[in-house]
Amino acid sequence: MKRTILYIVLLLSISSAKAQDPIEQVLQSIAKNNMELQAASQLMQAQVLEAKTDNNLDDPAVQYIRQWNADDKNNVIGELVVTQSFDFPTLYMSRAKLNRMKAAAFQGQANILRQTLLLQAKELCLDIIMLRQEQDILQERLKNAKILSELYEQRLAAGDANILETNKIALELLNIKTEAKLNETALRNKIQELTALNGNIPIGFEEKNYPDVTFPIDYQALRNEMLVMDPNMQTHLAQKAVLTQQVSVEKQGWIPKLEIGYRRNTETGAPFNGIVVGGTLPIFQNRNKVKTAKALMLNNDFLLENISLQLEAALAQNYRDAESLYESMTEYQQTFQGQQNLVLLQQALTGGQISMIEYFVEVSVIYQSRLNYLQLENQFQKALAQLYRARL
Repeated sequence: MKRTILYIVLLLSISSAKAQDPIEQVLQSIAKNNMELQAASQLMQAQVLEAKTDNNLDDPAVQYIRQWNADDKNNVIGELVVTQSFDFPTLYMSRAKLNRMKAAAFQGQANILRQTLLLQAKELCLDIIMLRQEQDILQERLKNAKILSELYEQRLAAGDANILETNKIALELLNIKTEAKLNETALRNKIQELTALNGNIPIGFEEKNYPDVTFPIDYQALRNEMLVMDPNMQTHLAQKAVLTQQVSVEKQGWIPKLEIGYRRNTETGAPFNGIVVGGTLPIFQNRNKVKTAKALMLNNDFLLENISLQLEAALAQNYRDAESLYESMTEYQQTFQGQQNLVLLQQALTGGQISMIEYFVEVSVIYQSRLNYLQLENQFQKALAQLYRARL
């Protein structure tokens, strides 16, 4: 009992943490508001309803025959026939089971689209976070460049600096302003793309930090989980069940169709009532249907095997990419620990300990390294999103 309670508490904690994740909240909103997903949901319902129509009874048939004597128009004969045809009861049961399997396959197709759109939305969120982090760095560079520009303008006026140094700082300031504007435009575009995915409903996504993720060490466990959860695999497995059941349904198609009805005849003047019982032998209509169903089933088996191979290859490649990015990030982090401080560089420049050229070289290396790290981290987060896409 204690273990059960602890397990439930753990599940609730995980669910609560997942619900509080800003990116997860964005994905939940998009899953609810995305127009393409809503259209796919309606299409799936239409497909399910259409599949059910294959198991409906045939329409009842009504015939009324009126005949009269060519010599005596008052000598009239009337006949009324009402019939209803239907398949053998076991065939309706098999079709009902087939329709339930088709519904699962239709749901799988909708899940594929859902996963694709949510992965796109998650990558947009990761890009927005990276652009905001780059924005912070650019604002820091802009602030430092403005301070330096003002300082050298004063030194130039006092005759303590030359025009070449002052112009170089002014050019650096202009370059940083341009980068900041480009960053702002890219950020605005990404937010607009995310809003469009949410049905043009604004999303209050203000996150600047990536979610906590851990690089998966056990590849085999990851592989087994993702292959089982992948919607492409699930859809084709559901389709395999559909086609297997379709073979069973077509085999029962050789059972005669039954017909029962009511007949009323007034040929003798006094009406006669009776029943109509008959059947239809499916000699021609069911020809080659079993062979067709078996061929489609084999076709799906080959597709399923091919999808499994492609998924495993893509998963292995994504894992290697994520592993390489993780190693590069670790190297950058270790290097940053012994990196020269930007404040010390600025103090050394203003104190005349280093030249302007030396300052710009050192500063450019530091800032470029930080931007490179942001790119690596973004690619690493996207690689993990690809690895765990089946969980979306």
